[in-house]
Amino acid sequence: MPRPPLITLIAGPTASGKSALALRMARETGAVILNADSQQLYADLRVLTARPSEAEEALADHRLYGVADAVDAWSVGRWSREILTILDDLRQKGRSAILVGGTGLYFTALTKGLADIPAVSLQVRERVEADYRALGEAAFRARLALDDPRAAASIAQGDRQRLVRAMSVLAASGRPLSAWRDETQPLLKPDSWTGLVIEPVRAALYANCDRRVDLMIQGGAVEEVRALLARGLSPDLPAMKAVGVREIAAWLNGETTQAEALAALKQATRNYAKRQLTWFRNQTADWPRRG
Repeated sequence: MPRPPLITLIAGPTASGKSALALRMARETGAVILNADSQQLYADLRVLTARPSEAEEALADHRLYGVADAVDAWSVGRWSREILTILDDLRQKGRSAILVGGTGLYFTALTKGLADIPAVSLQVRERVEADYRALGEAAFRARLALDDPRAAASIAQGDRQRLVRAMSVLAASGRPLSAWRDETQPLLKPDSWTGLVIEPVRAALYANCDRRVDLMIQGGAVEEVRALLARGLSPDLPAMKAVGVREIAAWLNGETTQAEALAALKQATRNYAKRQLTWFRNQTADWPRRG
């Protein structure tokens, strides 16, 4: 019988060095590196998402990087199905895996469970989106709280996407999103994985974010955004919401200066890293930490 592979989960904010750590570990152990970052799925965003370079990918077996076109909207469920298929194949071959990324929901699905929520039709989602625009966040959240107080309380201020998602599930299924989630089971067996959160000192992390933005601009991030804009894609697609797309697009469209766009991108990157830190502190409090 093939031995079960060791599954290592490495989570952390952007620019924390988690990908470099995963690569070192993979080269030492022969493990396969699996992408757990929702934006690094997209082939169109190698530079802007700091996806491993071709040279880095050649040093170890990488999977699920750059596999999606920007027109595709990958869900947590789709990513989870792909990951479980790969992990099953690796198990059959007795190979270890390192899952690395900054998308907290991916790790939550693996270690706590993914609700089997019915699909929401486009018509329902558009109706709920229209309600959100008409009511505004405060009134919309209050309406959600009438039927799903736990979801309303758990969603951060300004998180329109999750508020609309919770209300859409309620409208489509007749059940609160929190009720669906109560029925979840972890996708990974508790004794099959180990976790690690990379949590640098905040000042150092923010400095790394700023340096990364400079390197991205030098490395072709502007060209990536220009190519995306030329395709005329919907701004609601996940790839179009990647940090940096909006800021660079504003510069390319003449709405702001290069200096203003660069400053905005650095601020957006630091804000994103802060949100990730908060997520992992709340959701993976019992995981070991490394600075």
